[in-house]
Amino acid sequence: MSVTTEATRSSVRPEDENLGIKKSFGYGLQHVLTMYGGIIAPPLIIGGAAGVSTDQQAVLIACCLFIGGLATILQSFGIRFFGSQLPLVQGTSFASVATMTAIVSGPGGIQAVFGAVMASAAIGFLIAPFFSRIVRFFPPVVTGVVIAAIGLSLFPVAGGWIMGNNSEAPEYASLGNIGLGFATLLIILLLSKLGNAAISRLSILLGIVLGTALGALTGQADFSKILDGPYFELPRPFAFGPPVFEIASIVSMTIVVLVILTETTADIIAVGEIVDTEVDSKRIANGLRADMAASFVSPVFNSFTQSAFAQNVGLVAITGVTSRFVVTAGGGILVILGLLPVLGRLVAAIPSPVLGGAGIVLFGTVAVSGIRTLGKVNYQGTSNMIIVAASLGAGMLPVVKPDIYDAFPSWFQTIFHSGISSAAVVAVLLNLLFNELKAGNPPAGEGSVFARAPIRGVSYESLEHLNRQLKEGDYVSGGKLVDCNGQEVPVITAEGEIVDVPICEVDLETEEPLEPLPVENAPASSPSSPPSSTRSSNH
Repeated sequence: MSVTTEATRSSVRPEDENLGIKKSFGYGLQHVLTMYGGIIAPPLIIGGAAGVSTDQQAVLIACCLFIGGLATILQSFGIRFFGSQLPLVQGTSFASVATMTAIVSGPGGIQAVFGAVMASAAIGFLIAPFFSRIVRFFPPVVTGVVIAAIGLSLFPVAGGWIMGNNSEAPEYASLGNIGLGFATLLIILLLSKLGNAAISRLSILLGIVLGTALGALTGQADFSKILDGPYFELPRPFAFGPPVFEIASIVSMTIVVLVILTETTADIIAVGEIVDTEVDSKRIANGLRADMAASFVSPVFNSFTQSAFAQNVGLVAITGVTSRFVVTAGGGILVILGLLPVLGRLVAAIPSPVLGGAGIVLFGTVAVSGIRTLGKVNYQGTSNMIIVAASLGAGMLPVVKPDIYDAFPSWFQTIFHSGISSAAVVAVLLNLLFNELKAGNPPAGEGSVFARAPIRGVSYESLEHLNRQLKEGDYVSGGKLVDCNGQEVPVITAEGEIVDVPICEVDLETEEPLEPLPVENAPASSPSSPPSSTRSSNH
């Protein structure tokens, strides 16, 4: 599968297979269960930061489910100009949580969050058709940093949940709260260890259920208000008031939207490869437009930015069910769940330590995804290491020291108080400085001093057993040991002196030389017998 500039669709695409209503809703429910923990976490975090009541928290959860369902239907089923028509599940983006948490603590509150989401989504919608031209400014060294920062910056939220989420409560940071949080974590780990693949994939959701049951037994869960209020209700537009538009908040959220566009592009390409269908620039643009249109409408119905859920892309690969109508059915299930505020009240009643225990795994998974992306980055002979180091450092400063920018103007605080925004701004700027603007860079191949490792050498004293010092890709050329990058590996004595010792090939099993080995310019302390040498391509 490749991304092309022209649509070349076959008459029958794998994603267009219709499995029937029963199978579609059955597999669709599996998609919902896989992403359910991820879709309810953002409204819980934002609502908690905004200090909303339990009833209002239930409204946020129901609205996020409702909008996530509509966005999923738009993305998978699709209409003209909107939707990639691929099995992609949409939901509230984790990428925006840290930034929205910073915005909600400002004077505009949650209304400023809704305003920033609407404005940034409008900007994202306008640039969606042209995004392929600027996506090169978001290579893995940038997106990896941003995704890792998303996960790392959310750990204080998990910690606050485990402690009880209310510093004024008498049981805050009690042994009971912390014990319940780590008991939930242990349950999730044990479920993940089980041989049953289905249980392992649902370990976070099941862990929350069992952790809540444990909290009920210990008196830490209160379900007395679940039945208060309507069981069925249509989402009420602007239930929290009209959106408030703040320039700094919009700038901060626009940065996040660029990251979301990058992630969704990657997800569209990835699911296209899994399905084995053609993905062209037009299809990507349609998918991004669906993303941004859903995000623009979300605040009207009290929800937030929408993006594709990567874990559901993995589910498509695991199950082999590639029909987009399965995901469309899953979207329908989300819409129905969003019309049941009683379900939102049930979720809002989950003890915060339980959410904290699950958050350790949930947020850690996001961080690991970023680390995995950074593992694809080339650090050899480049300045990418300093880009990653400085960007992650800048992103973690406001996380570990939230008051670091208190003396700065409010617009600056809104942007840089978020670890994700700080990391993204620094990563993009440093990528431009080091990788796009070549002037002043170290000579090609040398890279930044931060990327240089100690000079590698092989020990002269143990040259007879050279095969024990080899690394993958080493080989012998012209009597010299050369590494996988074509760099000569010198022979070094215990005193640190580089000696000129021609190396010949040896039998790797017996370590016997295949030809005589002359020793030139050997140090006075050289062994009486000539050392052996070797060649390797796979060690």
